[in-house]
Amino acid sequence: MERYKSIVEILRERAVKQPLKVGYSFLENGETIVGSLTYKELDRQARAIAAQLQAINATGGRALVVYPYNGGLEFIAGFFGCLYAGVVAVTDNPPRHSKALVNFEKRVIDSQATVALTTKNLLDTIKNNIAQNPEIAPNLSKIPWIATDELSDSLADEWKQPELTGDSLAFLQYTSGSTGTPKGVMVTHGNILHNSEIIYQAFGHSRESRGLMWLPLFHDMGLIGGVMQPLYGDFPVFLMSPVDLIQQPVRWLKGISKYQATTSGGANFAYELLCYKITSEQLESLDLSSWEVAFSGAEPVLAETLERFTGIFGACGFRREAFYPCYGMAETTLFTSGGEKKAPPVVRYVEKKALEENRVVEVNPEEKGAKAIVGCGRALCGDKITIVNPDKLIQCLDNEVGEIWVKGAGVGKGYWQKPEETEKTFGVYLVDSGEGPFLRTGDLGFLQDGELFITGRIKDMMILWGRNHYPQYIEFTVENSHPALRPSCGAAFAIEVQELEHLVIVHEVERSYLRKLPVEEIVGAIRMAVAEQHIADVVAVVLVKTGSIPKTSSGKIQRGMCREMFLNGGLEVVAQWQQSQESKSNITDLLNL
Repeated sequence: MERYKSIVEILRERAVKQPLKVGYSFLENGETIVGSLTYKELDRQARAIAAQLQAINATGGRALVVYPYNGGLEFIAGFFGCLYAGVVAVTDNPPRHSKALVNFEKRVIDSQATVALTTKNLLDTIKNNIAQNPEIAPNLSKIPWIATDELSDSLADEWKQPELTGDSLAFLQYTSGSTGTPKGVMVTHGNILHNSEIIYQAFGHSRESRGLMWLPLFHDMGLIGGVMQPLYGDFPVFLMSPVDLIQQPVRWLKGISKYQATTSGGANFAYELLCYKITSEQLESLDLSSWEVAFSGAEPVLAETLERFTGIFGACGFRREAFYPCYGMAETTLFTSGGEKKAPPVVRYVEKKALEENRVVEVNPEEKGAKAIVGCGRALCGDKITIVNPDKLIQCLDNEVGEIWVKGAGVGKGYWQKPEETEKTFGVYLVDSGEGPFLRTGDLGFLQDGELFITGRIKDMMILWGRNHYPQYIEFTVENSHPALRPSCGAAFAIEVQELEHLVIVHEVERSYLRKLPVEEIVGAIRMAVAEQHIADVVAVVLVKTGSIPKTSSGKIQRGMCREMFLNGGLEVVAQWQQSQESKSNITDLLNL
């Protein structure tokens, strides 16, 4: 859609040509429609909010866009209100308690926001928290707050259309913070349009498509996939709160079944959650035959999850070909790579030991030490992916694991107010050819016949017993070692002792096991599984309360924060075990048990 200069132009056109078409609907408890927005209604609300922002001279500045999880429609109006005013939107997680105000305050300071948008109810909660804790969030009380649900639609007539181009900054998408301090990625209207076109083509969308999204809208996957893509593709989307999914995961599938959604998805952990929580009675009530694109991203896509989910939900009409593994990040607006819509997921089996040496050696699935890795497609619409040696900054040879570098029109303009980090991440060139600039993703992977395979992150890589280890593989081993351990709720990381890295496991316990926890049995199962499958020794196991392990808004385990909490005693410990120097056993002892 090259004829558009901004996403605002698309909504304006939809409001004129299809004013009564419903674009967005919100589901209460993930099941019943309790509110909808036509293109005309959204356009008018956005113009009213924009007029208010223009009245306080906010144009050209930043505005915090903060709404409750069940305020999806208000969020959309507030977000577009910023774009309509030429104000850079800064989306954020709604603070639910006083402790969250600290991070909220940091976001205000870093983005230099001059105004904040929210609902009346959430504003009352925020003001009460600020009043009780004035010392930890002084800047929050200094900026004006606007309850957009109290504004009159008549303000829309006072709106003045700003001059927007593809280079105009639309919003700051803060990184999830799984690998370091959150940074605001500068996303332009051109970035949005390009990434939206990629998703539209990759997912095979049309006006007949129907989306269903439970991911938080302030996060890149929820915002670009659940708000921008339906508008760009001119098809309806049904929104539900992520809290509803957490409380009852089956609500996600009930929504797909009831409203015959064709596109929906999330991170690997969400599919795992359904596999473990679904009941036979619930299965009988589901019809998933309409589901054409079950995208899976934001964290490693596990082949075991694809097979398990297909095996369980195939009886409900779910097809393995619907699974759509993909790869992306805030720095590329959202989407970086994906495959063919109607093709089944691509799975390769490689030698685990060779992978630890950054080599790719294909093996038969039955061979000992075989590791299944799921492909995440390829770059589209003129974008490019290159695998690079992260130390030498030269292109890797075929069958070598290296850092994933990306270039294309969807790559953001850098990090807000961080020129040095921007240059190091967004402005790198290949030493051997001089090609660039590229975006350094920090992720490791390899290309095979053009297909991208993700193996891990550079910063998460552990060296144990002289070998490279990816934490997500160890975490998968651990969670399957004992039924008391919650799926997708564990962290594996290394601590340095006497210049050597030692493996620590932190994992949540299923609530049903809390009263009578077989600690010795669980620790033994973890150590044995890790020793047998990874030839690595565990020096400490910490079992923590259900729901307490730190995660990002997209569900990724925050290993760095988990490590810091382990070292500082900040974990909600249920039980823990640690090797003593006197009784420290080695891997050989374990394998001979």
